[in-house]
Amino acid sequence: SGNFNVDFCVNMGGRLVAMKTFIAWRREKFLLFCGAALVDTGPFLQELAVARGVSLTDREWFPRWLKRYANDQGVVTDDPALVLVTPALAIDFSRALLAKGIPAWQRLQAVRALVAYQSLFLKQPVDEFAHIVHKLKKLSGAEDLDGPVLDQDGISELVGQIDSDESHWIQEMRRVLRMLHYKNATEIAYVQWVSRFIKFVGTDELERFGDKEVTQFLTELAVEGKVASSTQNQAKSALLFVYEKVIGKELAFLDAVNAKRPETLPVVLSREEIAALLPKLHGDHRLMFQLMYGAGLRHKECRRLRIKDVCFDAGTILIRDGKGAKDRVTVLPESTVVGLKQRIERSTDLHYLDIEEGFPEVYLPFAMKRKNPKLASELGWKWIFPSRQRRRDKRSGSVWRHHVSERFFAAPFKKALGRVGIVKNAVPHSLRHSFATHLLESGADVRTVQELMGHKDVKTTMIYLHVMNKPGLAVKSPVDSLARKSRKA
Repeated sequence: SGNFNVDFCVNMGGRLVAMKTFIAWRREKFLLFCGAALVDTGPFLQELAVARGVSLTDREWFPRWLKRYANDQGVVTDDPALVLVTPALAIDFSRALLAKGIPAWQRLQAVRALVAYQSLFLKQPVDEFAHIVHKLKKLSGAEDLDGPVLDQDGISELVGQIDSDESHWIQEMRRVLRMLHYKNATEIAYVQWVSRFIKFVGTDELERFGDKEVTQFLTELAVEGKVASSTQNQAKSALLFVYEKVIGKELAFLDAVNAKRPETLPVVLSREEIAALLPKLHGDHRLMFQLMYGAGLRHKECRRLRIKDVCFDAGTILIRDGKGAKDRVTVLPESTVVGLKQRIERSTDLHYLDIEEGFPEVYLPFAMKRKNPKLASELGWKWIFPSRQRRRDKRSGSVWRHHVSERFFAAPFKKALGRVGIVKNAVPHSLRHSFATHLLESGADVRTVQELMGHKDVKTTMIYLHVMNKPGLAVKSPVDSLARKSRKA
């Protein structure tokens, strides 16, 4: 651009471009184009490779964000140590990304990259960046998972109603959980654990505490409370959530005594026990029994089935938002077709009754409701197993007909076990275990069963091989041979 001529610009376009603006523009484009050569991020990448707690995704993207940050700062050097990072510059960088339409979760990743660079490579303190990271976490949670940042009305609708008499940090945790689309069951569990921790420390000023107190609490659960490993992990997850995503305080190291994980096998009902239980259940209870055992549904998945999820022509059931927020397709048992169609007819009658009485809507996932609120009044989204009564939703305050409760099937199932004389510690989930085990006993492929069950890891499905009828070789007990010899004698 050394031959740049003002007269030439005027003659070509009739528009005078100031020399400084042109040079700045050319420099910016050159930096963006050649940034990889201007700042050597190799040493930073080496630090990331050996650092604990850095994911593969972060190792890939942190150097890229550092290059982009250096380019925005106009740094032209081969020495990455000369890239200056301050909280003020990090905020300016985040705002520049926002102006270009970069979503909050990516801006959070960019700032986290600067924090990692400051801490791991420059060996400088990063406490002053904590409030920036915390705010970006909240902003990323406020964004619609499939769309732009929510406005204030959208956030208020998502958060819903919160009891003002609760502890301040519990109220804040409820807001963040709902903004991040956590399930209601998770919210209930997290609130219970944080409440127990508040009693443990004797105050709701949780910002005063940190690693030491959380470690003591988790250790006491394992040693004194003798809780299961899964219970301790849930408590740990709740406290990590409230501290890192709500209070904005990182818990660096939790050296708690871990509860022992018991090596238990699932409770499986035999085919004879299944056959004996089925006649003891009637109506919707019988239909739910057939679906859980015949299609491998979890108890909650069965209760949450919507009319649109059943495809009679294809003979399939679509499970939406199952464990781990995953969808899957499973088989529709032929023996349930007639009963399901009759059940859907009754649900349809309730649908039109609710419309007549002024309560046409049903609960929808928030993203779906924001995109198309009319779906809440459509028949296909109504529950196959609706509750007999309408109730006010605790979160939104809306009145609608929810699906049946957990006790709707659990109570009659327990009674049926007693009538048949089954003393196993069986619960509704045991029907799902029985589905997988009996399929494997019938010669079904493990991978097929894994897909039907929705297991992420095939090792989870392999557990059922240990509870199959006569697992492995058909081994004869040596005591049986002794019994035969004694009879012959």
